[in-house]
Amino acid sequence: MRRFFANIPQVTRNLLIINIIFFLATLLAEDFMLRTFAMFYPASPLFRFWQPLTHMFMHGGFWHIFFNMYSLLMFGSVVEKAIGPKKFLVLYFICGFGAAALHTGVEYLSASSFLALGKTAEYSQLLYTPVVGASGAIYGLLVAFAMIYPDARLTLIFPPITLDAKWWVIIFIGIELITGITGTAMGIAHFAHLGGALFGFLLIFIWRKTYRLWDKEKWV
Repeated sequence: MRRFFANIPQVTRNLLIINIIFFLATLLAEDFMLRTFAMFYPASPLFRFWQPLTHMFMHGGFWHIFFNMYSLLMFGSVVEKAIGPKKFLVLYFICGFGAAALHTGVEYLSASSFLALGKTAEYSQLLYTPVVGASGAIYGLLVAFAMIYPDARLTLIFPPITLDAKWWVIIFIGIELITGITGTAMGIAHFAHLGGALFGFLLIFIWRKTYRLWDKEKWV
């Protein structure tokens, strides 16, 4: 186990540890952790200025954190080794903040609609619904991976279909966009996923255009 963790790049390893610590703390004091570190709509009395950061380390259950951390380990490790720890850390948090920004923007539109139509119950529910998870940042990493290694062959566990990374990302983003617009798969912050993916794309695109994607010593 020690050797396994030693082989994980530094930033990815530390992010895994922090997420696990937050998850264990949530198991011990769920109400406190959710009210304090999950992200609430800015107009909510439960909103705190640090929540756009801390919500990235909160998760809603075992499978939620398992799949997010599995994705972080698989794709984050590769991306961190490719672009270096400093850029990777910037990428991760920019994607997480971008996810929070787009999700909050969509919430603002919903809140404005509820208030205009007098839907006080729906507006109250919006105010007290927390957002948790590293999924927005993870989607940004998936996009980054697909932009750096577009032709990498990836196979899903179920169904066992193999496609290039670029096609998987396009499919995932398409699913998130459709489910977000139609309101299906309730309880999932689809626009947070899309926000993370968008900011991941923009950051990698800018770094590539300005020749800052790779560390200088990686150029050959």
